[in-house]
Amino acid sequence: MNIFSICARGGSAGVPGKNIRPLCGKPLIAWSIEQALASGLADRVLVSTDSEEIAQVARAFGAEVPFLRPAALATATAGKLPVIQHLVDWVESHGEPVRRIIDLDPTSPLRDITDIQACAALLDDATDLVITGYESDKNPYFNMVELKPSGFFERVCRPQVEVFGRQSAPRVYAMNASIYAWHRASLSDSLWNASRIRLHAMPRERSIDIDHPVDFDLVELLMKKRGPV
Repeated sequence: MNIFSICARGGSAGVPGKNIRPLCGKPLIAWSIEQALASGLADRVLVSTDSEEIAQVARAFGAEVPFLRPAALATATAGKLPVIQHLVDWVESHGEPVRRIIDLDPTSPLRDITDIQACAALLDDATDLVITGYESDKNPYFNMVELKPSGFFERVCRPQVEVFGRQSAPRVYAMNASIYAWHRASLSDSLWNASRIRLHAMPRERSIDIDHPVDFDLVELLMKKRGPV
């Protein structure tokens, strides 16, 4: 069985109530639920939340919310992976083996259904995990520095051949956390336990994560500009 997970905590320090705040006429979380349902890939779309208010909205838009998330997994410091593992364990404890998990972050509503389908296609037998990102405008081989043990700043990564412009540096990507896809056997407590990771590149205009009030304005502007999808 293929499941989609959408993790939506009730508390948010940056934007209170953001997961159900209206965005272009519908609650923020509804965009991800509708994308999951429209992808044609989901046997079940499940929301993990500690909020009954979020649960009611999620159910209204077609997702399942089989339980309210335990308080220990609903703190500001709780990681997403334990939340997904808890959800998968619940599904399997109720008699349905999970084959593949695709996670959609509700704060990344600008993704396209084709992005979801591309991630699913990349998750083949030779791949443990698929992540999403965009080509970074800062490059650790060229214009990103860190404090080294010497006490002085140097580039984060030393290139094998000297780089004189960003375009000639090795291409690097910034993760946007929009979509993750795992086989059940490769889902673990760390992304980096996976040894075979592929990346689906998304454009910057589909990679904005809503973390501050101004992000709502920016995402709404981009949604209106691109029109119906």
